[in-house]
Amino acid sequence: MGPPKNAVRSISQEAFDEVVKENMDDLGMDPTEALQDAIQTLTLQGVDLSGIVTCVPGEGSVKDNPVIHCLDRLNQLNASPSNQIDDETVELLNKLTELCNSEGSGNAAIASRNGGVEIICSICYKVQKGCEHAIVSALKALAFLLHDLQSRETFRASDGPKLVVGIITDGFENIDILSSGFAVIAAAATGNEVLKELFIELKIEELILRVLSVKREASIQSIYDAIRVLLTPDDNRVLASQVFGYARKFAKIGIAGALVDSIRAGLSSSSLVSASIALKAVAVNDEICTSISENGGVDAVLVCIDDSSEQGNKTVAKVCCSLLCKLAGSDANKTAIVEKKGMDRLIKLSARFFDDPSVLQEIMAVISVLSLRSPENAARAIEAGAGELALQAMQKFPAAQQMQKNSCLMIRNLVARNAANRTLLLNSGVEKHIRVAKQNHVSCKEAATDALRDLGLDDYNV
Repeated sequence: MGPPKNAVRSISQEAFDEVVKENMDDLGMDPTEALQDAIQTLTLQGVDLSGIVTCVPGEGSVKDNPVIHCLDRLNQLNASPSNQIDDETVELLNKLTELCNSEGSGNAAIASRNGGVEIICSICYKVQKGCEHAIVSALKALAFLLHDLQSRETFRASDGPKLVVGIITDGFENIDILSSGFAVIAAAATGNEVLKELFIELKIEELILRVLSVKREASIQSIYDAIRVLLTPDDNRVLASQVFGYARKFAKIGIAGALVDSIRAGLSSSSLVSASIALKAVAVNDEICTSISENGGVDAVLVCIDDSSEQGNKTVAKVCCSLLCKLAGSDANKTAIVEKKGMDRLIKLSARFFDDPSVLQEIMAVISVLSLRSPENAARAIEAGAGELALQAMQKFPAAQQMQKNSCLMIRNLVARNAANRTLLLNSGVEKHIRVAKQNHVSCKEAATDALRDLGLDDYNV
């Protein structure tokens, strides 16, 4: 692992308080001015003040902060030799969750900086079987505290992965434990390659498959989040992530198939979007994409696309198109999608959501992949209306950078190996819109140049 990028300086609570005190004693500032000056000066110096309790001297102290008060009392109760978790501890854990869930408050950082992760892990180790409500409260609080590298490293040092996997295993029949437990796993593994590896060593994939198979009707949102996070290479400290291998392991034991079953529930399932994103994370190679199709994955996704069109659900439309684009990376799946009238279904979807370029760009991405190195599929796309889609969308949304880029990419694949499509699109006047995109958006320059070149224009590089 290399050093983290954009590393920032940190400061202790004591050092921060000393800066405020010096402003008052040495510079004669009043308490409010001294606090504001300390915050401004340290921020300009690149010091990370997250987790620092900022209070005006004389009007309050660190101990008065409700998060600190909560932690102090939890620490006192946890120091008791008894393994029984009383009602006060549960109430404090719930209060801590409420405080840390307050958006923009910075309370999660305050809690983790002041020993919150260690305290909650210690409480979890003490809780006896049967105190499930206490476990759930502790896990909910812990998920909020695991918000940055330091808190996650503290979790690792507290043997958190083994603790949480054990809790989920022991509390398998309790849906709330499963939900809060996988939420902790998702929070802990975010941006941390080491924690991902530790969970894999604990065979988390077997536990995930068991939950997906046995508790499918429960629709546990956090398990899909955990799959996505475990399979995302998001730790900028490592040069080569191991998540590709983890995804193959997930697929091999049957998680891909279980996710297809989740998607089959369609728009009636509250987890459809999360399950689709999770399946996309698992589909990392041609073999897996093909197996997903053989298990009915392509059929299920196309049905969801149709239903999203009928019900006007843009979120489902975008996510399912994104998943279909990934699955279409397999040549066998390309053929299957086109044979199932995928082009027509995508163009129908574009007509339903023609007012939203964020949906159109996802549709264009799918058509682009389906047409790649396939003149037959490119011809079918034009027949379905892909040419009109490109022309009208580029004309209507000139400022939509990503949509303009995806349109250029789609046009390139439509014409690269199909001379007839080249003639049709040139006659439609699409060249003008490609040149406008190239001129107006730096992100479109390369894609637009390639599209102009494959349209057969000599001045494509102008």
